[in-house]
Amino acid sequence: MPIVLQMTEVSRTFPTSNGALTILENVNLRIPSGTAVALQGPSGCGKSTLLHLAGTLDQPTSGTVQILGENPWILSARRLAAFRNQHIGFIFQEHQLLPQCSVLENVLLPTLAGFGGRRRELKSRAEELLQQVGLQDRMTHRPAALSGGERQRVAVCRALIYQPSLLLADEPTGNLDPSTADTVGQLLLKMAAEHDAALLCVTHSNELASQFPHVVRVENRTVDFVAASAATAG
Repeated sequence: MPIVLQMTEVSRTFPTSNGALTILENVNLRIPSGTAVALQGPSGCGKSTLLHLAGTLDQPTSGTVQILGENPWILSARRLAAFRNQHIGFIFQEHQLLPQCSVLENVLLPTLAGFGGRRRELKSRAEELLQQVGLQDRMTHRPAALSGGERQRVAVCRALIYQPSLLLADEPTGNLDPSTADTVGQLLLKMAAEHDAALLCVTHSNELASQFPHVVRVENRTVDFVAASAATAG
């Protein structure tokens, strides 16, 4: 099965007035398609930085990041944006929905960048995704009319609109009550498994992490994890 995300000896440092500040050091991470990984660790340990590196939103100071066997940092800025748009789906703690747009329009937002075309096909896909998460009757509603859990379901659909190979979630249940968080967590794992996506989820929630087949901790700015199989929860 294809390796979706591979980090090899990755480090990230930032310049400060007192010299270089090392956030991550010698990170080794390999996640095949269909594999779900929860990433945990104390605040400030570099979890979000790792997620940004995996999502090509930040470039490593040293080491290599490969997505689907390709080094994204050799691409031009426009090609990198297109690559990210097509192959990586993001889900944030705040749903990041546009309040002036309907549910359906929010799911279709990634398609407005113009990298993929296929507008009619993608609209049908957005409607199908919303139906799968039980929001078929809410497509014309705006986010203000939805509950927190419904908004996160919309965010999951938006992340899946291009059938990305890599799903990155940053505290996706952090703002939800326990019952809703459990429902959204199960949905995220189910949808990732159905679409055979690699899923990397940063979470402080032990309840959410317990649903994942793989739980990895950032220890001393380092991660060392190689998935041996594509086991997923569902």
